[in-house]
Amino acid sequence: MEKITAVLLTVFNRKETTLLCLKSFHEQAVSLKMKFDIFLVDDGSTDGTFEAVSMQFPRVNLIKGTGDLFWGGGMRLAWNTAIKKKKYDFFLWLNDDTIILDNGLNNLFEDYKSVLKFKKEPFLITGACKKTNSNEFSYGGRNELGAIVPNGELQTCKYINGNIVLVPFEVYEIIGILSEKYTHAIGDFDYGLRALRNNINCYTTSSYVAMCDENPISGWMDSSVPFKKRRKLFFSPKGLNVKEFMYFTRKHYNFKRTISVFFKVHLQVFFPKMYHKLKNKL
Repeated sequence: MEKITAVLLTVFNRKETTLLCLKSFHEQAVSLKMKFDIFLVDDGSTDGTFEAVSMQFPRVNLIKGTGDLFWGGGMRLAWNTAIKKKKYDFFLWLNDDTIILDNGLNNLFEDYKSVLKFKKEPFLITGACKKTNSNEFSYGGRNELGAIVPNGELQTCKYINGNIVLVPFEVYEIIGILSEKYTHAIGDFDYGLRALRNNINCYTTSSYVAMCDENPISGWMDSSVPFKKRRKLFFSPKGLNVKEFMYFTRKHYNFKRTISVFFKVHLQVFFPKMYHKLKNKL
């Protein structure tokens, strides 16, 4: 029986970026012997994104957001909409600033088949992304030492970036969708760690499957940024969002590490000079 995948996106005011992403996806999907249903949440765009997608990609399931969903809420809405429609074999997370490379989609599913040959237990795969016009890693799988760069072999990872992630139905059955505890960031890391906690391995692709440039750091830890702005970013969904960040830390790490992280991030924002003196001890 032909496999069917629900592709999940959430977007806001990046019309041209969104259209390029959808174009690259369709170009790569056409050669695969699979069906794809795309569920795209437009969270209140004012730049004509909704209308442009509707006109250029009429088969996309367009969903209007409330305007305050951010990445986490938008992806949960897309996911919940998909599971109400039918039973899918896979769910594919896709960020709209992520451009699928030639054969990237095919390579992702080939890696899935490769794992399936030796592992019968559920697993998920995050796609390795590189920067535009270079072979430098930007997003994908990570561990405590940093990025896991593709080397032609499948590699396990501890943390997953949510730019392009293949979640088989069996994984969804066990751990569900993205947690409601996270507004914008951290939800992807949390999902990967929840998977590992449930004996679900996380793999990163054997090759780069997409392009996505790194988003600039929000500035909450940059001492050259005015304190008022740093403080705002410290609490905001698109900054550190310290309340959710500390919840994530308490959930996934021990007490000692949680206390260390708490002091570290607060020192970075409120006492940057002291932080630089003490950072190697934290």
